[in-house]
Amino acid sequence: MNHLDIKEILARLPHRYPFLLVDRVLEIERGKRIVALKNVTINEPFFPGHFPHHPVMPGVLIVEAMAQAAGILGLVSADKDGTPANTVIYLAGIDEARFKRPVVPGDQLTLTATIERTLRGIQKYAAQAHVDGELAAEARMMSAVRPL
Repeated sequence: MNHLDIKEILARLPHRYPFLLVDRVLEIERGKRIVALKNVTINEPFFPGHFPHHPVMPGVLIVEAMAQAAGILGLVSADKDGTPANTVIYLAGIDEARFKRPVVPGDQLTLTATIERTLRGIQKYAAQAHVDGELAAEARMMSAVRPL
């Protein structure tokens, strides 16, 4: 498995509109790394309030998009055949979050996450979001895979 379409993403993450923030997975290497996309459009439900005359994607949602990409990697990595059954992944921590540039309508976020460590269902990641090759945000994250 080296990519996932929206149907395969929906089969793994519990998130749905308007909170699903991963549109496609371009690359995934179980236990190692993921590269995913989020297309940012003016139709996003947060833009009318953040900010009406200068729309900027909230930093917390950029972090959430990175966490969802990392979550897909975590779920795929936690299951032997790459399709988790009766499990959910919870965000357990965010450290060292930094924002380097605004993300605006028309941007395409390239989300990357790399597993740095796994121990008893807990995974630590380094995650980044880029726009046109330029770093927009980065963070270290921790998640926990648990049965439903």
